[in-house]
This record gives sequence, C-alpha cells and structure tokens, in this order.
Amino acid sequence: MSRLPAGVEELQNDREHGASWMARRAVETLLEIAQEPFETSEALVEGLVEAGRKLAESRPGVGAIAGATGRVLAAANAHRFLDVDELRRLIGEEGEAVLDGRRRAGASIAIQLHDRLVDSVVATHSASATVREALVHTPPARAICTVSEPIGEGRPFADELRAEGLNVDLVEDADAPAALADTTLFLIGADTVFLDGTLCNKIGTTKLAEAAQKEGVPTVVACEIVKLAPIDAASGPKPSKAERALFELTPPELISEIVTEEGSVTSDGVGALVDRTPFLREGYALLLPIAAR
Repeated sequence: MSRLPAGVEELQNDREHGASWMARRAVETLLEIAQEPFETSEALVEGLVEAGRKLAESRPGVGAIAGATGRVLAAANAHRFLDVDELRRLIGEEGEAVLDGRRRAGASIAIQLHDRLVDSVVATHSASATVREALVHTPPARAICTVSEPIGEGRPFADELRAEGLNVDLVEDADAPAALADTTLFLIGADTVFLDGTLCNKIGTTKLAEAAQKEGVPTVVACEIVKLAPIDAASGPKPSKAERALFELTPPELISEIVTEEGSVTSDGVGALVDRTPFLREGYALLLPIAAR
C-alpha cells in the first residue's frame, strides 16, 4: 500500500483540534481503508498496519492516535486468520467500539471529577474535549482559560464554555501563572501520558504546572486510556519541528493526579494501568516496533 492513507494529510495539517478529535479521525480513516478491495486477510492486515504507522507519524509525539489506532490494529492482527470479509467486519466492530469508548470515557471522567469541580475556581490550558465535558457536566464557580498561543485555541474554547452558561475569564498566556493564585484546581487534558508519568501537552503547560505547585494548587490531567503510552518519554519518537512549537513534556513530579475512565492514578501508577490494558502494548508493538520493545 504505497499511497498516503486518506485522512493523514488532514491530521498533519490540522493543529487546531485536540488529540481526541485526531484520534477519532484516525480510527475513521482505518475503517475506510478496511473497506478497500484487499484480496486476503494477510494483505488487509498489512495494509492497515502500514496506514496505522503513517497515521501515528502524523503526530510524532505518539498519543491518542497511536493508542486508538493501535487498538484496532492489535485486534486485526490477532484475527488475521479469519476470512477477509469476516476480518473486515470485525475491524469495523472494533473501530466503532473505540469511538463509542471515547464517548463513554469522557462521561466517566466527568463524573469522577464532579466533587473536585463543585464550587471550585478552575484554570485550564489549551482546549481539551475531555476537560470541556467535565466542566459542562459540573460547572465550577469560575473557569479561567488561557489564550494558548501560538494557535490561540483558548479563545473559542472560552466562548464554547460561556455558551454553556459557565462563568469564564480569558487570560493572556503571560498573565496565566499569576492567575493560578486565585484557583483551586489546574485541570488539563493530554496528548500523551507516558509510562513514566511524563505528560505531553500544549506548550506552556509546564510553566503553569510549576506555578500551580508553588501556589499549592493541584494539577490534574483528564486523560482517556488510549492516550497512555506503554513507553517512557525518552523512548518516544522524535517530534518534528512543528510539533516542538506546539507541544512540550511536563515532568511527572508536577502532576498531582491523572483521571481516566478506569479511575485515578498518580504518575507512578501509570505503569500498572498500562499493564491492565494489553492492547496498548500490542498496538504500539505494531506501530512503533523498536520503541515498544
């Protein structure tokens, strides 16, 4: 399969949408490819693996694309002995399960964050769909959104929250660390949480997490399971220049808690959660065979 999979260019060029949106588009792309006229199950699996690798490369820092597509690929590889039509049907079911799981994950995380959000003052950075769902589910007393340059996705994110009836302040990035003194929670999403607890998220996250820690404000990450990487940050693919302009690594000691649909863990508990989720290692082994060893 030599052509660029449908959807890869879109994912490479679109930096305004969050990791969850990109993961959904990646899975949808795999489902489209699975409907192409492969003659054998072996060819179908090989085609999907090649496409999955290209999709993962569209977001070099791994993250939700790798986790979501890895789950589909792990299921396809495990059942490659099936008749091609049966395999195609199974892949469709698995892909739909991933998409449905993402919706349920957001709802579960929102419920788990309820007590933290009641009557709170919450700061957030960038524009996480998971954070949005939690804030809409339990509106805090006040939300503080950063502008989140260089894209500035915090502006429309703040407008979305206001449209849901939330009390929202928008602050410039330079003023955001000082604004944390008035908050009770720094709540952020994730592009990736690595095995060692390191967070990959929008540039500027580390500076804000440091300011939160100084003020005694917990930094909590709202993160679906598919965003967990079964490798340490040092083993991850080297990000492109464009990715380095948008994302950075935040050390685990700045993260108070990681809330997933499977429950909450501290940074040193990510490994145990990955071990309970076999498709993460299996999927990464197909997508990133060297890093996943």
